[in-house]
Amino acid sequence: MGTRSAWADEAVRLLEADANRSADTHLHTFPLPAEWGIDLYLKDESVHPTGSLKHRLARSLIMYGLVNGRIGEGTTLTEASSGSTAVSEAYFARMLGLEFVTVVPRSTSPEKIQLIEFYGGRCQYVDRPADMYPEAERLARECGGHYLDQFTYAERATDWRGHNNIAESVFAQLSLERHPVPAWVVVGAGTGGTSATFGRYVRYRRHATRIAVVDPENSAFYGGWETGAADYATGMPSRIEGIGRPRMEPSFIPSVIDHMIRVPDAASIAAIRMLRERTRHWAGGSTGTNLVGAFELIAGMRERGERGSVVTLICDSGERYADTYYDDGWVAAQGFNLAPHRARLERFLDAGTW
Repeated sequence: MGTRSAWADEAVRLLEADANRSADTHLHTFPLPAEWGIDLYLKDESVHPTGSLKHRLARSLIMYGLVNGRIGEGTTLTEASSGSTAVSEAYFARMLGLEFVTVVPRSTSPEKIQLIEFYGGRCQYVDRPADMYPEAERLARECGGHYLDQFTYAERATDWRGHNNIAESVFAQLSLERHPVPAWVVVGAGTGGTSATFGRYVRYRRHATRIAVVDPENSAFYGGWETGAADYATGMPSRIEGIGRPRMEPSFIPSVIDHMIRVPDAASIAAIRMLRERTRHWAGGSTGTNLVGAFELIAGMRERGERGSVVTLICDSGERYADTYYDDGWVAAQGFNLAPHRARLERFLDAGTW
């Protein structure tokens, strides 16, 4: 039988205190022509203490383990992640005085490894990305630890009804705007937790808002949503870090999504470069994917003569990608041609057509 402890009570307090300090991130406006009658907002998740949207997820996953009695004093936490989720989980593990081990592909960039280790995390390497899941589970089992398993628990660890989750925060921040209930919320999917939170929240609050998920090349989510196949897989990794998966993940909930948009990787990169020039916001590739989807939906609204608002996310800072998405040599080495995508973005911002 599980028992509560003073340590667990203090751990919950520490996580709640962090949420109290950091949950209400800024909601920026993106400059669109006033005569369009459409407002685009960017929820800036890059300002979290660990620099990304995954700060919310990591806190929720650890809180979920605590309140279910699976994490106690001295529990080792394990995860399958080489990205922002692992960075944020390492931060919270250190806050609670717990050991954290993430299983990562051997190809993981040194910059990410350094961030995870900066917060006290440890990396265990595998040769094949598909081996991350069983290896993280094995490590937890052998040391009597807890496997956080973001790809299973992301959709249920967050309280989608409120408690200052990202959806409640957005709607509160929009309350004094001219279109306080957005026509669309546009998000990417890595685990599916964010789209599940928004999708459930708007249904619970009876908002007319629709949820659009943007999906990069090689990801299985679009195909799984389109075909209804829960086992849909591509077996290929995404080049837009933080979103897209080679397989349908358990925490991706297609039934709460109204629309999906496939976005070319080169378009995502062109969009973040344009964003930096037009707003000075320096964002990662998944933010570019979001922007492309938002622009396409806004163009459709204009074509139908609709007015309203659209919300999307700045997922993380571009600082992490200075040597990749913002480096012309890296872009060329990947075979990306940004020019036609940049022209399309500029045409949209000038004329509102897609």
